[in-house]
Amino acid sequence: MANPYVATLAGARERARHWMTYDLRHDLPASLVVFLVAIPLSLGIAVASGAPITAGLIAAVVGGLVAGALGGSSLQVSGPAAGLTVIVAGLIDQFGWAVTCAITVAAGVLQILLGASRIARAALAVSPTVVHAMLAGIGITIALGQLHVLLGGDAESDAVRNLLDLPQQLLNLHGTAAYLGLLVIAVLLVWPRLPAKVRAVPGPLVAVVGVTLLAELVAADVQRVSLPGSVLDSIALPELPSGDWAALLLGVFTMTVIASVESLLSAVAVDKMRPGSKTNLDRELVGQGAANSLSGLLGGLPITGVIVRSSTNVHAGARTRASTMLHAVWVLVFALLVVGLIERIPTAVLAGLLVVIGIQLVKLADMKAARSNGELFVYFATVVGVVTLNLLEGVVIGLALSVLLMVRRVVWAKVRAERAEPTHPDAPEHWIVVVEGTLSFLSIPRLSRVLSRVPSGSFVELELVVDFLDQGAYEHLTSWQRQHEAAGGSVLVDEVGLASFAEVDGAPRRRSGWMLPRWFSPWSSWQAAREGGHPEVLPQSLRPLVTGVRDYHRRSAPLMRDVFSGLRDGQHPHALFLTCADSRVVPNVITSSGPGDLFTVRNIGNLVPPPGESASSSVLASVHYALEHLDVSSILVCGHSACGAMNGLLSGAGEQDGPVGEWLRWGLPSLRALHDGHPVGRAASADGWCETDQLAMVNIAMQVDALGRIPVVRGGQEHQQTRVVGLFFDIASAQLLILEPDQQRFVPLPGGDEQRLDLAVDSSS
Repeated sequence: MANPYVATLAGARERARHWMTYDLRHDLPASLVVFLVAIPLSLGIAVASGAPITAGLIAAVVGGLVAGALGGSSLQVSGPAAGLTVIVAGLIDQFGWAVTCAITVAAGVLQILLGASRIARAALAVSPTVVHAMLAGIGITIALGQLHVLLGGDAESDAVRNLLDLPQQLLNLHGTAAYLGLLVIAVLLVWPRLPAKVRAVPGPLVAVVGVTLLAELVAADVQRVSLPGSVLDSIALPELPSGDWAALLLGVFTMTVIASVESLLSAVAVDKMRPGSKTNLDRELVGQGAANSLSGLLGGLPITGVIVRSSTNVHAGARTRASTMLHAVWVLVFALLVVGLIERIPTAVLAGLLVVIGIQLVKLADMKAARSNGELFVYFATVVGVVTLNLLEGVVIGLALSVLLMVRRVVWAKVRAERAEPTHPDAPEHWIVVVEGTLSFLSIPRLSRVLSRVPSGSFVELELVVDFLDQGAYEHLTSWQRQHEAAGGSVLVDEVGLASFAEVDGAPRRRSGWMLPRWFSPWSSWQAAREGGHPEVLPQSLRPLVTGVRDYHRRSAPLMRDVFSGLRDGQHPHALFLTCADSRVVPNVITSSGPGDLFTVRNIGNLVPPPGESASSSVLASVHYALEHLDVSSILVCGHSACGAMNGLLSGAGEQDGPVGEWLRWGLPSLRALHDGHPVGRAASADGWCETDQLAMVNIAMQVDALGRIPVVRGGQEHQQTRVVGLFFDIASAQLLILEPDQQRFVPLPGGDEQRLDLAVDSSS
């Protein structure tokens, strides 16, 4: 029996060999790039948090090694993050640094428990608008505080006081320090606009190192970073507070929630940047918790997944989690060997870096997204709450407003009324009232106000695009309808959504099942009811068509305009679709295709008369045009069940005089083949198909053969450039079958079975 330990060791050796051979050359340079980005950011975030500056380096090392090894995202880089600076600064001010480390440990333990409980995905339920606004509020708070440091002064304890004192600070610039900080900002703003080869070196590193060197060259007399000792000297055990446990528990909760949400959202963003990457969110939460627990024990800052470093890692070409772990090794080497250089960095330089970081957290794209979603008020309310109150209260305000907005959208319907052009000069005044969403009793006041604008005696189209209609709203609508009709008007109720205006035991009912889009729904399900809006002068036969065209212009045309705009200069269909003229067969519906996808030819019985016959000219011309001018590589011949042409052939119509009989004679070879025992017919009989459908299947096979005898098709088949496929549409089951050439039988076409169909039809169309 094989030794499992030997097998495990062998597997580890094989993975290591594979990494050394294939991934090392990608992970190593990526780790160096991330390291160069992480150093200045870690130092700056420690300064902004009011923590010992070495705490940022400790967190970077622990985040890279522990979260990188244990987390569920292989490419996410973890470390100290700007999103937690406000929380950490407040906790340090309230409890001191040692107790803040204990809070970090407790938050890490809670993260581990949450990850083990497999509820990590619940964090994704937080509104993105609130998350973006939270980060924007943090960014504004950081920028306001660090502006004072940049200008040579001291930051106040809260953002409001920093904002109020800023004019006075501007009037009392502290010379050299301000110039150094402004120079850092200038470098960071210009750097993204430089050539790509120059931008290969991280901008923050260039700004901090370059301006620090400049300060050394001019022997600037400015305040510089102060270290208590080496990184090893900074390691100290956390302490518990002597009291105020409620505030401590609140701090643990706040840090846990913010760190978890930011890490998980960052992991999801990394997955989007790297196709095929899929994060185990529960494992990621466990890894983040383990990293926070160890970082707190060692005297480091709290840790989250950081999108800036993670995106740098992805763009630098990292392949495995070894990249994020190696970056932590480089940070550790730097912290142990060259930590003395950190004390030469002016505090104004790091302040300039932090001002830019803070401003970059306020993104115009996030505001535009919030505005397009109708959540701009939530965004600004959250930002103001975070800046003027504190992080937790600001987020709670944002969450509460987003929930209220969601409830409003769910329980309130949109109601609008507009006057339409009458269909005829003699027609009554025409109004359209559209109700969208969930129509409940809460919407009755607004519904009543809109309906009161509709004049008496008018013709009203009431469109119910709703998924729910409660008893109160139903009774209000029916009462208004009776009153309007009693006053000489007329009301047409058009049910577009799932909720039905039909009554069951005095209450509205809900239609079951999935609703097809209006443009794919059978006309008979909705057009008959709407014909009442046409004046009597319109012929009865044209009323459904006019109704459909009007509905197309109102609903479908705006959605299809871009599609047709792209097709205005020509067509590039994927296949020639030859099918029966039967009204029940709609090629674009049964193939889920749209405009420009199929070059369609229709005739009674989907027949292909032999070349040389006058009747073949239409089909033959279509085939030549499709293959020679449109470069179509597939020809689909589609028959169907209950075909009238096949019934006609069985009843002898193919031997009768008249246009129909003369056309159907081209189907007589199929009828003879069925009677002679064609293998497709025998298989259809064995499968239980009726004689009409057996003949339809044989006829498809015969037309496939007939197309293959056309020279242009035969030449394409010989060079494997053209394929001809037979399809059978069973109307009763709405199922499409395909002719299996080897079995000479029609078989179901399972979804996604590309080998069986092997068509050139683009399934994504």
